Amino acid sequence: MVDEFKISVVIPTLNRKNFLKKAIESVLKQTFSSYEIIIIDNLSSDGTLEMVMKEYPTVKTFVQSIPGVSATRNLGIEKSEGNWIAFLDSDDQWHHEKLKLQVESISEEENKVFLSHTDETWYREKQIVNQKLKHRKRGGFIFEYCLPLCCISPSSSLIKKEIFNEIGYFDESLEVCEDYDFWLRYCSKYPVNFVNKKLTFKFGGHLDQLSKKNWGMDRFRITALEKLIGSNSLEKDQLEMTAETLIRKISIIVNGAKKRSNRQVFEIYNEKKIYWLDQLKK
Repeated sequence: MVDEFKISVVIPTLNRKNFLKKAIESVLKQTFSSYEIIIIDNLSSDGTLEMVMKEYPTVKTFVQSIPGVSATRNLGIEKSEGNWIAFLDSDDQWHHEKLKLQVESISEEENKVFLSHTDETWYREKQIVNQKLKHRKRGGFIFEYCLPLCCISPSSSLIKKEIFNEIGYFDESLEVCEDYDFWLRYCSKYPVNFVNKKLTFKFGGHLDQLSKKNWGMDRFRITALEKLIGSNSLEKDQLEMTAETLIRKISIIVNGAKKRSNRQVFEIYNEKKIYWLDQLKK
């Protein structure tokens, strides 16, 4: 079954030339050899493409003019020739056995697997960050654990390409939390494979991280939850859990806006809260 895996490693990037080199090197060191590397550049101005073409001539490069990591990842999926997609953010890296151990784990599963992820190590300014209990990684049916926050990292994921045709690609209208939106759609239908080893290395703390550019990340999670409820695809218990999470997240923003006397945000989200409380009674 291992021979059935042809992996396309998709690396979206924007002005991270120095980080990107380390990401690429971590892929080239993989002990699993059936892969291609695809760099999708989101109009970098730091010479990223020139560096890749000069130093890594076998790496495929494409340019995405539509801004945002969702459009960049989506183009990578479209350009891929493999039957599995592995995402790697340009500021992250992999253990050299990451792909091999995931393929082996998927191959050992009794049921058909469409998505695998790994445990990970977080770094901030070269120091290891201890993860909180809420960030614990899991396998199986994990929908309820995906509701509070994003519990799968794109850089740790290995996804069967065909699944994108069923549940859709990344939502290009979301500035951030596009992965949260995707994991919810996936985990509401299928279990995930989990390799309980720290095979993904995430590096944070730099100023160009999307999470540092956007206030109130729950605003985007609320949009994702609203979409999911509106899709009419959830089982009854899933719908109840999703509704509870939605109201809770809206209430947090409403209370925060009230405390900061932000009238505009308060009115928008208080109206949203009233609407959903009414809808969910029906």
